[in-house]
Amino acid sequence: MEQRYPIDPERANTLTTEELRQSYLIDDLFVSDTISMVYSHIDRVIVGGATPLSPLTLAGDKKALASDVFLARREIGMINVGGSGRIRTAGVEYPMETRDGLYVGMGVEDVVFESDDVENPAHYYFMSAPAHTNHPTSHIPIASAEPLNLGDDAASNKRTIYKYIHPAGVQSCQLVMGLTLLAPNNMWNTMPPHLHARRTEVYFYFDIDQGDAVFHLMGKIDETRHLVIRNEQAVISPPWSIHSGMGTGNYAFIWAMAGENQDFTDMDAVPVDDLL
Repeated sequence: MEQRYPIDPERANTLTTEELRQSYLIDDLFVSDTISMVYSHIDRVIVGGATPLSPLTLAGDKKALASDVFLARREIGMINVGGSGRIRTAGVEYPMETRDGLYVGMGVEDVVFESDDVENPAHYYFMSAPAHTNHPTSHIPIASAEPLNLGDDAASNKRTIYKYIHPAGVQSCQLVMGLTLLAPNNMWNTMPPHLHARRTEVYFYFDIDQGDAVFHLMGKIDETRHLVIRNEQAVISPPWSIHSGMGTGNYAFIWAMAGENQDFTDMDAVPVDDLL
């Protein structure tokens, strides 16, 4: 499990492009028959990906978690962005079609990832956060996720936000998670941008075609930077940073947050005129 440590905004302003990528970009999430994980010490979230060709069991880590059970003091949200598969946990098997989600609460001892077809394996993206109590395991097909339509074609940001884990839907201790699908011919997300001063957010970009990229904007309001994102890469967004993106083509992304509260609307708006 790779570990990443917080960097203050003044230090971040001095980083080269490569150093910025090493600090905030997460690539190689989906390695065949492997569970890949990054532990961020910003709000102690764990971001990972599982690509099972054979059953893969999510295990604890004595060094990072001081437990052989991954969910001993944690909760986890998962969304499949690959071929169909299934997740087995606590003696129950959950079918996972593409874009289906699953929440598993604190204290569950086993989570096993599987694919239906090894030629087209499932790609399970997940984020985990510390938890203080158990909430029930919940299967979340995209059809049952709460949709929220935002933006318009004129601003090239017409999109539908699907809320999977949130206070009015699937309950959790602090995890909030969902999926955003941009309408055809729309490329901007989260514009105008905002800050989450009380939470860490991670963006995971996918469905980016070969030859296309997303330019992920980050940094302080008056010191913006960008990262070039390819398919199935994630970006850690610290609380002091804006987060927004523009693609050279259509794409989708998963957003997940953890921190002081679960209020979806708790954000500090940043007018475009204030950006430098």
